[in-house]
Amino acid sequence: MEPDLFRFDDQRGFERKRTNFFAWTVVILLLTGVALAAWLGSLYVIGQPERPESYRLLQKLNKIEAPKRFALTAAPGGEFLSPKKLYQRYQVMGPAELARKDAELTRNFIRNFEQVHGLVTYVVGRFNIMGARELTPDDVFTSGAVALARAVEQPELLMEHVFTTATEHDAKLLQERLVMGMDVNLERTHDLSAVIHVERLPDGRIQITVVPLLYGSYAVTRGTGTFSLEPPVELNLAAGWPIFKTENRRTVENRYDNYRSRLAPATSALPIVGLPPSKTAPPPEDALVRVEPAVPLDEGPSALPLRAGRKGTAGTPNGKIAVARAAGTPLNARRAEPVTAADLEPNESPVLAQAATSPTPMVMRALPVTASSPAVALTSTTGATWKTFGPGEAPAGRTLDTAGLREVANNGLRGERLYLQGQFVVNFADANRAVLRPTNGQHGGPARNLRVIVDYPAGAPLPDPGSTLSRDDSRPFEITEVRRQSDGQLNVFVREIIKP
Repeated sequence: MEPDLFRFDDQRGFERKRTNFFAWTVVILLLTGVALAAWLGSLYVIGQPERPESYRLLQKLNKIEAPKRFALTAAPGGEFLSPKKLYQRYQVMGPAELARKDAELTRNFIRNFEQVHGLVTYVVGRFNIMGARELTPDDVFTSGAVALARAVEQPELLMEHVFTTATEHDAKLLQERLVMGMDVNLERTHDLSAVIHVERLPDGRIQITVVPLLYGSYAVTRGTGTFSLEPPVELNLAAGWPIFKTENRRTVENRYDNYRSRLAPATSALPIVGLPPSKTAPPPEDALVRVEPAVPLDEGPSALPLRAGRKGTAGTPNGKIAVARAAGTPLNARRAEPVTAADLEPNESPVLAQAATSPTPMVMRALPVTASSPAVALTSTTGATWKTFGPGEAPAGRTLDTAGLREVANNGLRGERLYLQGQFVVNFADANRAVLRPTNGQHGGPARNLRVIVDYPAGAPLPDPGSTLSRDDSRPFEITEVRRQSDGQLNVFVREIIKP
């Protein structure tokens, strides 16, 4: 008889072969718990990369990118807030809400603003540097320099502005440029300085950390040379925020208070913490400004330059205008009309009129500055070119001295070709641009309250800092823009059109 035929009749044998369902149930539940914990843990790590342990893990798994440089035209959409609005926004938040907002700001920066809910917060306004130091491996950003500055119009708002560099030499050079008392001016047209950290200090003030997403080049108006920024390779989040810790910040503030007390007669108009400012403090002679590459025309070579006729119209043969648009800047242009013999002034040479309607090479316009800019906003035209003329051969236009610039600041260019003449002292010259000051008292001009920012074509020689330039009606500068600030300062943007 087959022995396995009645194997199920043996109760003891049946019990030995029975499956333990309870044990399997426990194992399955444990595995389910492990899977659920791993899923929740991954969501926690990925959803909160601003935590040091999460950031380190994502780095090891190569699941996070280093901060990247943004182009001005491809930056994340945002809102531009003044120091007053920033202070009002964060001051009313409770501790829990402020902590959530702070985590969101840092998280957006670490993710390179790819999953932003809402708008990125950019800072605009004028800040005065209280102190600066070089970054170390023990900081969140490990290479570069950081400046602690105070808002001029809202002293209760402190800003630590991070400048990251690629080499230690650049970091030391940068730290030397960020001197106490220097102005940092953040402008909407060419600065994208995003808030990545915010906290409330024990005394009620607000301190923010700001990073420039463009990582551009900067210069000092009264110094020499420029320096360029580079995005950080990685972050050391374990160092903690802010970069200026409590003791370091107090030391900087004490030094800054001593510095202001020594300059009290000259800076009595500066606001005092806790009291509303009586008026805007005048900008210092030295300021940190950002330089921006020129923006080429999308239409290709310019058809014809604009020329002002007696009726204020600009002339071209076919009635079309090739316009160089600056990023983010509205531009109103009128349709051009052909120039005829009737439009010429009685003493105007037909040769000059022909020169005014001759083709020109590609024009590159530098990004302008808003009217509220309290500092010199330099624009770089390195590699740019435009049509130049011999002495006395420039197209017909109206020549002004420094006294006539006030009218232009009030009324604008109005489509008219304007030139600038006078005697100037060179304050700064580098990278195809220079900052000039008129000599004191010439033509009754504003002198100290006027800056002339000159763009030179590629390859043109630059004047030496400290030298004097004399430009008459045969060798004038062409005026491209005149901006008046709230404190009366005039910034005149011109370009060199006369061949050396």
